[in-house]
Amino acid sequence: MGYFERALVAAIVIGAGAGFVGALVVLRRRTFFAQALTHATYPGAVAAAALGIGVPLGAAAASVVIVAVMSWIARVRRQGAQVAAGVVLTGGFAAGALLQALIPGLPVQPESLLVGSILTVSDGDIALAIVVLVASVALVAAFGTRIVFSTFDQGGFRAAGFREWPIEVLVLGLTAASVVSSLPAVGAILAIALIAAPAAAARLVVPTFRGVLFAAPLIGAAAGVIGVLVSRYAAVAAGPSIVLAATAFLLVALVGSQLRRLPSRRAPIPVETAEDARIA
Repeated sequence: MGYFERALVAAIVIGAGAGFVGALVVLRRRTFFAQALTHATYPGAVAAAALGIGVPLGAAAASVVIVAVMSWIARVRRQGAQVAAGVVLTGGFAAGALLQALIPGLPVQPESLLVGSILTVSDGDIALAIVVLVASVALVAAFGTRIVFSTFDQGGFRAAGFREWPIEVLVLGLTAASVVSSLPAVGAILAIALIAAPAAAARLVVPTFRGVLFAAPLIGAAAGVIGVLVSRYAAVAAGPSIVLAATAFLLVALVGSQLRRLPSRRAPIPVETAEDARIA
């Protein structure tokens, strides 16, 4: 398999996985959480590059710490989820920038950690993305009822005797895994768009939870393929192209949803006016 074919396969798998997990992120209104995770895995990626190990492995290790810290801060009295996400977002990215400055001669370009390089993905990167996609689908299938209950009726979920934090940790864990698997394609900065944009577009097109879970991966995979093709034939960076394709899907869905709200036909002519027109 050549580098271009490998990039297309990676785009399909990573885009589908990001779209699927993004559906949970968008429906549960955890986009800021996801953005914090994308930026906070940056120091793990930098440290892994400096140690000569796989960048996804370093990002995965960082994501475990990040999810634990975010969950702990969110449960502290007088704090909350937004505070946790904000602290992790800025602190994690700052730590990555500091590590990058303190470690000269990184074996990889810092830009590739930030915006990705899908044309250089390995078979291991693709395998990781497949594992994340399969695990995400399996976990949502297993806990789908509780996820839906917690997402759309938090008060009723708690009143029924369920604890909300296990579902929250599950979604955060899946988000972190999706971020890690997306790093080779779109990097630490752009991963949030690949996660959020396809799901947001699907939410505008289909009205049901299952529909969004089905449509978002398709949109994510399509955005990945389009981005890789544009990158090849226009000689531009693949990561930004993929993200712009995902954004374009969102804009098209947004315009389409607004057009559907317009009257489908002209207002009927008043009876008197119609009669007058006939007589004339």
